[in-house]
Amino acid sequence: MLDKFDISILAALQNNGRLSNRELADKIGLSNAPCWRRLKRLEDERYISGYKAELDGKKINLNVMAFAQVSMDNHHPETLEPFLTIVSNCPEIQECHSVSGDCDYLLKVVTRDLDSYDELLSHKLLQAKGVRSVSTMFSMRQPKITREFPLTELPIGDAT
Repeated sequence: MLDKFDISILAALQNNGRLSNRELADKIGLSNAPCWRRLKRLEDERYISGYKAELDGKKINLNVMAFAQVSMDNHHPETLEPFLTIVSNCPEIQECHSVSGDCDYLLKVVTRDLDSYDELLSHKLLQAKGVRSVSTMFSMRQPKITREFPLTELPIGDAT
């Protein structure tokens, strides 16, 4: 179970993954060595799965964000495998979620423009075996985007 120091480490790194160990230790109220040991344990136990830079899509000419609702003919492995292979190999598809409700998969897609989205849709997604339909919603504005998890919901154990 995580304690308050572990949660503080996770919260601080979610906000700024470039903190040095000294800055992190100062921020959470531990000395350097115990902070480093805790951080190493959190990495080893995969609470922290990696460190990445967040890019501004508009600055790199990725101007369209879309959410594609994909409905499949069935859920047999021989039907899903070709679709999931396309999803895995397509860098424009940032996320793929198997969902409940009116569709089978929800994809988050980023492209340069509507023409490049149409090309992805027409030449890849709709060509995949077993794809019955794709319905697209385009994001007009993004008043909130975060990759931070709500750590206040975690149970806190004793500090050790």
